[in-house]
Amino acid sequence: MSCPVPAPALKDLPRVAGDLKSELEGFKPTNLKNADTQEKIVLPSAEDVAQERTHNALIAGVENFKCSSLKRTDTKEKIVLPNAQDVAAEKTEKALIAGIEHFDQTKLKHTETQEKNPLPNKDVVLQEKNHLNLLNGVEHFDKASMKHTQTAEKIILPDNQVIEQEKGQRQLISGIENFDSSKLRHAETCEKNPLPTKEIIDQEKSA
Repeated sequence: MSCPVPAPALKDLPRVAGDLKSELEGFKPTNLKNADTQEKIVLPSAEDVAQERTHNALIAGVENFKCSSLKRTDTKEKIVLPNAQDVAAEKTEKALIAGIEHFDQTKLKHTETQEKNPLPNKDVVLQEKNHLNLLNGVEHFDKASMKHTQTAEKIILPDNQVIEQEKGQRQLISGIENFDSSKLRHAETCEKNPLPTKEIIDQEKSA
């Protein structure tokens, strides 16, 4: 027999927010507008109908299939024999595996391993010393040992030849810029069109 479930206390019931409660209490059904419900039935397309028919025909064919219409057949197993090359490769592999498995370690000879550490020659040692001395000198260089020097700026004046070339270039530029075109004389251009000689005409004809 099931025990009766006690009713929840008022404080345990879910509370509605104040703004929502006021909206629910002040709601008037007369504010609703009348709306007509329209039912839309979407008809399948010709492609959907054809797919459905094909699917139904396939299912019907599987369900109504008669096993008695099948014919009995015998399965023939064909064994392909390896050729001479495959047989030779198989023999070689088996011989190799057998040689590894039955290898006699007592036939091995004892050997001693010698570790060789070639020492650098005199030139390599000297280069290494010079390199270390250079690095040591750069890292531990004392700037206080440096002496203060003043840089003397020397201005080299151009010689007479350079001055004459500069003057000639300036005079040439000045002459071009201040050239008076009114001093030019009118000249007529004569176009000369020399006629070919008899020999040239004969060569042209023979060609």
